[in-house]
Amino acid sequence: MNLHQFRFVQEAARRNLNLTETAKALHTSQPGVSKAIIELEEELGIEIFARHGKRLKRITEPGQHVLQSIELILREVGNLRKIGEQYSAQDNGTLSIATTHTQARYVLPLPVAKLREKYPKVNISLHQGAPDQVAKMLLDDTAEIGIATESLSAYEELVTLPCYEWQHVLVLPLDHPLAKMAHLSLEDIAQEPIITYHPSFTGRGRIDQAFAAKKLHPRIALEAIDSDVIKTYVRLGLGIGIVAEMAVKDDPVKDLAIRPLGHLLGNNVARVAFKRGAYLRQFVYQFAELLSDRLTTPLITKAMTGHVNDYEL
Repeated sequence: MNLHQFRFVQEAARRNLNLTETAKALHTSQPGVSKAIIELEEELGIEIFARHGKRLKRITEPGQHVLQSIELILREVGNLRKIGEQYSAQDNGTLSIATTHTQARYVLPLPVAKLREKYPKVNISLHQGAPDQVAKMLLDDTAEIGIATESLSAYEELVTLPCYEWQHVLVLPLDHPLAKMAHLSLEDIAQEPIITYHPSFTGRGRIDQAFAAKKLHPRIALEAIDSDVIKTYVRLGLGIGIVAEMAVKDDPVKDLAIRPLGHLLGNNVARVAFKRGAYLRQFVYQFAELLSDRLTTPLITKAMTGHVNDYEL
């Protein structure tokens, strides 16, 4: 058995058992993939995949156990490479970050700039997507560290730690009647057309839960994934906006009124995530520490070895 066979089996599982797509992803031929998988099955004395003719139909029960072992083996092979990179060139390489648009736009610029100051030879590769896409990029080894508010803690294959708390804020025209009110309620907000995030982004779930708890049915006039887009449409008079406080905290908005909503919607927790069992290079730890003073190398090391699952903010 060899690593090529392991990669073929792993990729076939990832590509929904489509050997044509598997071959394309691995830059090889379909017959070569099929032959390598069959040779591994013969050596192990089991069928990893059940077949209908030449097509793979499903992963067998022993095949599930084989895949789990292959995942561990290939992860450790990747770790060995990273260890070699770490000690042959400790101050250079590429840090791959997966995150949402809000984090990339408002939270990461300063930590990224500070990391570049400390490690000028380290390149930054920034991948943006929905929270579930962030998790998938970590699982697929596209990224080493992920930052998002939703979804990350739902994946057992990821080690997640809370990074910082944040709240939503209301943004509205300066002359809007709600801007003149000293004490806003959800009932007041629900009477207005609302512009806010797409359901899978930036704490939108918490917004919906808060209104549902009060049995309110606000009219969502427009959904977006970009805080700047939300502010733009508020300026055009399409409604009042609900955005993350990061979108106005370090990027002052002088032509809009801003009202905190933490007391009405609750607080959100942004989390960092790493693939469980992955080897983290020193500058990955350094970047995590730049994200939050609550994240330390010893804490992350303990979490990666299964000794810490969470901690209080």
